[in-house]
Amino acid sequence: MTEDRLPLVELLQKAGDGDFLRTVAEAVLQLLMEADVDGQIGAGRYERTGERATWRNGYRDRALDTRLGTLQLRIPKLRQGSYFPPFLEARKTSERALMAVIQEAWIGGVSTRRVDELVQAMGLTGISKSTVSKLCKDIDERVTGFLERQLDGEWPYLWLDATYLKQREGGRIVSVAAIIAVAVNTEGRREIVGLHIGPSEAEAFWSGFLRSLLKRGLKGVKLVISDAHEGLKAAIARVLRAGWQRCRVHWMRNALAYVPKGQQAMVSAVLRQAFVQPDQASARAIWRQAADRFRTPFPKLAAFLDDSEHDVLAYMAFPSQHRTKLHSTNTLERLNKEVKRRADVVGIFPNEASIMRLIGAVLMECNDEWSVQTRYMQVEAMAELLAPTIDADMPQITAEAA
Repeated sequence: MTEDRLPLVELLQKAGDGDFLRTVAEAVLQLLMEADVDGQIGAGRYERTGERATWRNGYRDRALDTRLGTLQLRIPKLRQGSYFPPFLEARKTSERALMAVIQEAWIGGVSTRRVDELVQAMGLTGISKSTVSKLCKDIDERVTGFLERQLDGEWPYLWLDATYLKQREGGRIVSVAAIIAVAVNTEGRREIVGLHIGPSEAEAFWSGFLRSLLKRGLKGVKLVISDAHEGLKAAIARVLRAGWQRCRVHWMRNALAYVPKGQQAMVSAVLRQAFVQPDQASARAIWRQAADRFRTPFPKLAAFLDDSEHDVLAYMAFPSQHRTKLHSTNTLERLNKEVKRRADVVGIFPNEASIMRLIGAVLMECNDEWSVQTRYMQVEAMAELLAPTIDADMPQITAEAA
């Protein structure tokens, strides 16, 4: 049988001024292969036995790319049958390992121009940008499976928001909307449930996206939280027929635009009094007082308060334990920032498929992080959502009003 000791002195002499660890790794792997072949043949080198299954037939060279650099291995060949070391995958193992590195680097925000430098820093040979793009397409299957998965159970809360990215189209650069949908189920768990790319935020665009969510199983939506885009409001009314909460953060910015800068702090403090009330009736009473107070000095602000009262206070009809998460699209703000951070590395996307690949991978990564966190909302308060009083009290958008 083969020797069970490594001649370290010989390895040192063989390595010389080179990489000693790489030489040791080559020797260890070679020893493992020799021992494995001895077991498969049923006899060691130069050993005579009647139980021998076959004979050795030389070696074939194989390069293995590792963090220690490229290892030069000699894989034993057999006269009958074949042998392939179990620690190597058939075909191009180094390419598979390299693919994983490139995918993680690209999703992590490393541009394709720097991937070649990253590969060389690992001790491997360079790789072209076209090869990088081909390897990254392997992400598509995982992203598509994530974005098209079936949505089981009921999802009472749904957040919708869009962020804009740059894309090349027909020889020019255009701005496209990337819509992200986040929902919470009756177990209080938060998940990213959809991504859609389109040229604008028109009603038809939003309606198509919402219908795709319904086809995948989205149901039980009682409240949709978003900004006040008219196309989105119309789509919610026609497709989901659910209550609608106007993002309070965006609404406050719009309200203060009707007030001189020197008095914005005072007006903001008055308006926020409605948001700290214990119930919807009290909040509406404070709201009306604020509207009447500002009717003379700021008539446009007062009219704005009259028009948006029901939209901004819709969340007050829901369980108090959930309200801090329902009044705005803040649950999507941090997600959008992460998407923009990764997208800024690319700058201008070559096509829609590349946007879906990168943004979808980022969302899949964030969703995995959410899955190991504590519940986003108290599950005990979810029982209150089944009470008929909520459906009766909360304002809804009608198709006619939209």
